[in-house]
Amino acid sequence: MHTLQVAWIHIDRQMILTIHRHVISRIPRYSITYTDNTWLLHVNQAHQDDRGYYMCQVNTNPMISQVGYLQVVVPPNILDIESTPSSVAVRENQNINMTCRADGFPAPKIIWRREDGEEIAVEKKKKVSRNEMGAYLCIATNGVPPSVSKRIILDVECEYSITGGRGRGRVGELD
Repeated sequence: MHTLQVAWIHIDRQMILTIHRHVISRIPRYSITYTDNTWLLHVNQAHQDDRGYYMCQVNTNPMISQVGYLQVVVPPNILDIESTPSSVAVRENQNINMTCRADGFPAPKIIWRREDGEEIAVEKKKKVSRNEMGAYLCIATNGVPPSVSKRIILDVECEYSITGGRGRGRVGELD
């Protein structure tokens, strides 16, 4: 009777990871343990590249195997370089687009809130008024804690003109 040997294979990478008690892969994060007829493949500090199908294969005749899928989730991360800066100014009655981009797995959902709790008026072709001035929160969430947020201060610059009396019409002149 020959000794049964177990091999672990990363199917997506087409890579043999272990054979019996020996780790074949040159990736040091993989290790193997054996206790009570149970072979365990350990993946330390899992990376996104570790995601995929794994097969445990036993050298019986005929060969028997079991396949499992390893999902590696990644919490959201706001990409500052691709997002609106933390402070932005626009003149009243102009248009502004504020952008917030995030990565993670699953792909994060982005929601916007005003810090003061006021409703965000999103209308096409709407010009910015001083009412939109304040702090906005871009919140990225994908079900993997923690959710992350970015605070963006919107400053709306207003134009003021003070005209004097008697129709002179000079800015800043008072009688």
